Amino acid sequence: MNFFSRTAAVALLCFSSGLVYAQDADQEAKAQAFLDSLQYKTGSVSVAEAKAHLDIKPGFRYLEKQDARKVLEDYWGNPPDESTLGLIVPDDAPLGSDHSWAVLVTFSDEGYVSDEDAHKIDYADLLKDMKEGTHDSNADRKSAGYPSMELVGWAEQPHYDGDGKRLYWAKELAVENIKVNTLNYDIRVLGREGYLSLNAVADMRDLARVNDGMKKILPMAQFDTGSTYADYNPSTDKLAAYGLAALVGGGIAAKAGLFAKLGVLLLAGKKFIVLIFLAIGGFFKKIFGKKDGNKTVQ
Repeated sequence: MNFFSRTAAVALLCFSSGLVYAQDADQEAKAQAFLDSLQYKTGSVSVAEAKAHLDIKPGFRYLEKQDARKVLEDYWGNPPDESTLGLIVPDDAPLGSDHSWAVLVTFSDEGYVSDEDAHKIDYADLLKDMKEGTHDSNADRKSAGYPSMELVGWAEQPHYDGDGKRLYWAKELAVENIKVNTLNYDIRVLGREGYLSLNAVADMRDLARVNDGMKKILPMAQFDTGSTYADYNPSTDKLAAYGLAALVGGGIAAKAGLFAKLGVLLLAGKKFIVLIFLAIGGFFKKIFGKKDGNKTVQ
């Protein structure tokens, strides 16, 4: 257990017994030294693995893969994850502050996601299926030793920008034994070979702050020339096996290990990767098994 995890674990024990725990000066100094060592970038930054780039505007800073993984794994206590490409951090809520949050950047190369279903999706019906799928998976989570979870509803209803090929939405999640609900905010930017995911997890009490920040981040991601959505060649390129509805339905807090950043939730956060996969599995079993005549509802 590294010193960040050890400190947060002790904080958890003290919190549970109603005691107030203060990091000693040595631990605080080490934590601050770690934060000071991070190499931030601004302006145009390349995300080579995704054949894309980010235009980091004033008010935000970017950590490339190596530093991003240090934050996720060493500072916040998440399991190792090689899919991490970077982190976008807002200046007004820096790492280590009370209201800190960050946007995890990843890329899926599962192919070109058709947006033909964009205007056909009934988001109220989709939310109902997602809630039921999440609830139905609680038995599996319990048997695996994890807390139950419920999808409360949209914190931000899904929106699709057909011109920019960007889909965004936010969900409110309630987790057993955690008093404050959690915000999971998602952006998907569609490209020729897959999509960029920009995912933020925060306290629901910070909804207004995160919502404002994510709207500013929304236009920052761009695919490089030759890899844009418009560059898709149906005769040679891979087509994803799902549409926009499945992107929303399958995105239930995919990086919910970020809960660990809240300190007292460190131990729960380490378990949340498995917990969330069970939720996604429950949703897909439900959504792809539901028929409307001869048509599979997606």
